[in-house]
Amino acid sequence: MDFSLLLVLAVVISGVVYFIDVIWLRPKRRERLAKAEEAAAGNLDAPTQEKLLKEPWPVDYARSFFPVLLVVLVVRSFIVEPFQIPSGSMRPTLEVGDFILVNKFAYGLRLPVVHNRILEVGEPERGDVMVFRFPDEPSVNFIKRVVGLPGDRIRYEDKQLYVNGDLVTKTLLEEGPDASPQELLLEEQLGSVRHTIYNNPRDPGPQMREVEVPEGHYFMMGDNRDHSNDSRYWGFVPEENIVGRAFAVWMHWDGGLPSFNTVRRIE
Repeated sequence: MDFSLLLVLAVVISGVVYFIDVIWLRPKRRERLAKAEEAAAGNLDAPTQEKLLKEPWPVDYARSFFPVLLVVLVVRSFIVEPFQIPSGSMRPTLEVGDFILVNKFAYGLRLPVVHNRILEVGEPERGDVMVFRFPDEPSVNFIKRVVGLPGDRIRYEDKQLYVNGDLVTKTLLEEGPDASPQELLLEEQLGSVRHTIYNNPRDPGPQMREVEVPEGHYFMMGDNRDHSNDSRYWGFVPEENIVGRAFAVWMHWDGGLPSFNTVRRIE
């Protein structure tokens, strides 16, 4: 189900009904009231007046919901949109059940539904955590970290990431952390961004020869390097599939009571 499409349709339908009432139906009701008052010589009782001015139920609903739906559409399409993390591919940065906020104008303003960029504001940078529509199934949103920019050369061998021939440095923080005993917790320096990743020393993981990122595309990887379905498997993300930059976790919910103890910025 495309929620953006449903929201746009709801705004359009409620808006059309509301403006038809303002332009045509409301004046007709007032005209009928004026004629009734003239016929009653100014002695028209209040219940009759109310009945003549009463809005049809579609108009009543449209008048109530149109402003709310319009605000929701504008905020969700152009400012910020909430998402929930459904998988562990971005651990330890993001956990399953984290609710995140995505900046919708960081990479330019886009029209809802058609996703055309109408205003250029910025471009993805190496190290950003980005939400995008999965190239093979655009109705599904993915979240990964930007590793390769257009024109970059990317290679991944023996759990080592190379960007333009340079090894991306990482430092061991902990072996077998409590949150994931089978993993190594490492800190990686990707561009100007310092963040944590997981590597599994018992899993050889994928090997990828050097590839060049095409113009207008991005190479994405999950921070849970050995458990992430990302560009190493299915290729590059085209610019038109970008949704926005994830910048904050505002709640965590794993089926019990919601928790706000993990509210934080996303690095």
